[in-house]
This record gives sequence, structure tokens and C-alpha cells, in this order.
Amino acid sequence: MQAASLLIRAKARGVMVATAESCTGGLISAAITEVPGSSAIFDRGFVTYTNAAKVQMLGVKQATLDAHGAVSQETAAEMAAGALAASTAQVAVAVTGIAGPGGSDHKPEGLVCFGLATADRTRTQAYEFGAIGRHNVRMATVAHALDLLLLALDQFPVKN
Repeated sequence: MQAASLLIRAKARGVMVATAESCTGGLISAAITEVPGSSAIFDRGFVTYTNAAKVQMLGVKQATLDAHGAVSQETAAEMAAGALAASTAQVAVAVTGIAGPGGSDHKPEGLVCFGLATADRTRTQAYEFGAIGRHNVRMATVAHALDLLLLALDQFPVKN
């Protein structure tokens, strides 16, 4: 439902979307491309599970990873900005988190950091889904990322 709504709203605005995914391993891209006609709005997705992939494919700074870790709003911001820069999209969403099992007191299981980039700004948020299990964290992350993309489309005018 969310991905179908994304297709309709992005198409009406002539907006292309890109994704940068770590903890979801491509599930956001899969949800979008599950919808027939998604090629009209989906440019590309980056699955950057390792830190090296984040650096090589998205231009995440090693200094950011060293200072804040892979699961941080700072890394999510650089992932989103990198996906936007490396694509023809007008909006990019990025996710990096701890799906579980595991985590720490500082970065618990279920913590996911989101980045959302457009030409004029990049914003981030951290969300704690809780220790609801790996599958559930990943599915909740996909849903939240799609919601963020839908909200981001509001800044783009509908084309006639």
C-alpha cells in the first residue's frame, strides 16, 4: 500500500527515488519495485552492509564511521546524501541500524537511524523499534522509510 502510494505521488511530481540500505539489505528497494510501473520513479538502490561499502559506494567518510559508528544519524545522513549524489533521483532515503539479535546499552537492538536527502537539505532521525526480533525490526524499518519518502514528496509540486 505504501509503495503503491509512493509510486502515484512521485509520478505525479516527476520525482525519482533512490535508497541506501544497510540493515534492511535491499528490502526497501524490493518493496518499491514490487509495484508494477515502479521504474517510472525508482532510480536505484544501494545495499551497503559493510563500512567499506558505505565508504566506496556512497562516499561516507571513514572519519564519520570512526567517530560515530555505522549506526548513527551522522552515517545515515552521509549515506542519504551519497545516494542522492550517485543517482539521478531527487530524493533518497538511507537506513542503518541494529536489527538484532544483539546490541548494546548505547545502541540497543531495534535502533535504526534514518537519513533523507533532497537537493536542499538532508535530515535524520533515530528510532527505537525495540527488541521485537530481526524480521520485525526490518519490516518496521521498511514501513518507516516509505513513510519518510511519502512525506518528503510534499515539498515537490505536482506537475500538470
